[in-house]
Amino acid sequence: MSSTGYATFDTTLAKTNGVLKQIEESYGWPKERRNQSYGALRAVLHALRDRLTVEEAAQLSAQLPMLIRGIYFEGWDPTKVPAKMHLDDLLARIRHEFPFEIPGGPERLLGTTVEALRRHITEGEWEDIRASLPKDVVAVLP
Repeated sequence: MSSTGYATFDTTLAKTNGVLKQIEESYGWPKERRNQSYGALRAVLHALRDRLTVEEAAQLSAQLPMLIRGIYFEGWDPTKVPAKMHLDDLLARIRHEFPFEIPGGPERLLGTTVEALRRHITEGEWEDIRASLPKDVVAVLP
């Protein structure tokens, strides 16, 4: 990994690459398919963000690495949340935003991506997120 010369940027780049690498390893994708792991991260982040309240979305973002936080907030309109999505709606949203073939479907993509993010989210915040989601969504989360 190249150094930016700025420790904060190097750290967030390393953490983001770690999340992307974990997604790739879960699917057996080579690093050359990094655009797919990025697409998975973006689609899942946006679907979850738009399902959460503004307050909960902000609390989650505070725990994400800086670069992932930027991806998370990209294109966000807080006046349109929370969007009432149950599992089928959430998976359809992920499928719509992820233009690649998904081995195991969007449900596996959701679980795989959330699992890759979990090491950056405290247990207390994760419980808050789970409490604010519909039971059918929570049932498929790691």
